[in-house]
Amino acid sequence: MLKNKFLTFVLFFVITYSASFIGGFTTVSFKEPWYSQLVKSNFNPPDWVFAPVWTTLYLMMTIAVWFFWHSKNRDMNTIYIYFIHIVFNTTWSIVFFGLHKIFLALIVLLILIFLIIILILRFKRVNLVSYYLMIPYLLWTTYALFLNFNLLILN
Repeated sequence: MLKNKFLTFVLFFVITYSASFIGGFTTVSFKEPWYSQLVKSNFNPPDWVFAPVWTTLYLMMTIAVWFFWHSKNRDMNTIYIYFIHIVFNTTWSIVFFGLHKIFLALIVLLILIFLIIILILRFKRVNLVSYYLMIPYLLWTTYALFLNFNLLILN
């Protein structure tokens, strides 16, 4: 097992931000002109908000899993769930911006939120810092679900 704190942080950072890189690349490559032509609700924030929010959330997720990893009572199943959740996190950008499938993206978000809730509950049993670091992510992803649902209804 990896015990070096710096090495494990870098490893979790690279894995977590891989989702950001793939999602960002997909978004930049396939977003326009499709996204600009969608009817959006008044609840949609300006586009510039998303990058700093997601960058911050990815850092919080990295720190959360890193704290969990270095906790006394950690379990590998939670780490596996974390990795699976990263796949679904990345998949949303591919489905929504890459494939332009709003309904399927909504399903992906529901699965992602379910996995985040599982992670939060599992983190809470082992490390409260990890637990608290995941709360903003759950809230933002729930907001994303609301936005995604509105886009589905309006388009």
